[in-house]
Amino acid sequence: MNTARLAGFATRLLGCLIDLAILNLAALAAGGAIAWGASIVGLELDMAQPVLAALATAGWLLMLSGYFVTFWYLTGQTPGMRFMGIRVIDRGGATPGLGRSLLRLAGSILAAIPMGAGFLLILVDDRRRGLQDRIAGTLVIHGAEAPRRAAPARARVRPPQSVNAHQASDRPRSPAS
Repeated sequence: MNTARLAGFATRLLGCLIDLAILNLAALAAGGAIAWGASIVGLELDMAQPVLAALATAGWLLMLSGYFVTFWYLTGQTPGMRFMGIRVIDRGGATPGLGRSLLRLAGSILAAIPMGAGFLLILVDDRRRGLQDRIAGTLVIHGAEAPRRAAPARARVRPPQSVNAHQASDRPRSPAS
């Protein structure tokens, strides 16, 4: 990956902001649909209640986690990353696997905890890796689609050699027959 152009802080930040806008619109639509459905059945949802606020927050965090992990795992890029022309790759240059995508999510959470300081590593690291990239062993690069992960190796079973009438007529006869 010596020829890959590494993505910088601003490009990655803009991609993330696009993704957060998409997620917030989806959460707003889901919340509106839930509130509308509740009003139809006669339930009144008051977001000032701590339990409902906690459930809404947990739902948003689950949606956020699923969004990032799914896109990193399946394509190596989220819609925001695609718009910015960047993608996540593993050490081999392929899209990260599920485990690596989950590690990257955990690293992103850890990077955000100290007021985003873990993301600032991108500015000083020679390979432009944030804490999440160091933990997961990933890089974010500019460019075309990364190669897919290799499918797990499966044992190849040779089909039994069967001779049908057509194949038998094509074979030369031995002198003994």
